[in-house]
Amino acid sequence: MDEVVAESRASAPDLEAGTAGAAPWPLSERPGFLARRMHQIHVSLFSERCAAFRVTPLQYSLLSLLRDLGAADQTTLANAVALDRTTTTGALKRLAARGLVNRATSAADRRAQLCRLTPAGEALHAAMEAAAHEAHALTVAALDAQDQALLIGLLRRVIAGHDDRRGGADLD
Repeated sequence: MDEVVAESRASAPDLEAGTAGAAPWPLSERPGFLARRMHQIHVSLFSERCAAFRVTPLQYSLLSLLRDLGAADQTTLANAVALDRTTTTGALKRLAARGLVNRATSAADRRAQLCRLTPAGEALHAAMEAAAHEAHALTVAALDAQDQALLIGLLRRVIAGHDDRRGGADLD
């Protein structure tokens, strides 16, 4: 794994170097472009594998969290998926409209909406879990197991280095 890291560092551009008079910076060396392209590939694979379930990757993440947590308020869910409450609430409303999530006012805090999977939501999550897992596996299929672990570790480090940005989700 150390060889892969050393090789990657040797071929990586110096992102801290000034841009005045610098050589052109190809898209293929820009972290933001590569992250967006990888996300685009993953969404495409997820959509292909999970089309029959009519669930987006964000909605699947919310279903997975609710399966794991049992119940959670919308703010907790928004933080966990590193999105704003408005976007997360919209996704939860769409899941509720399909009868997959129950949203109810929290008894502990009347301002909060407590969310839970319905039996239909539990069944849908269970039915699509293998297809969603396959989409994630295919996203990194060009890498061997060691490089997949390295990629995940590096992505987690980048995200942890920007914990002050939207969501600050703990990925452990």
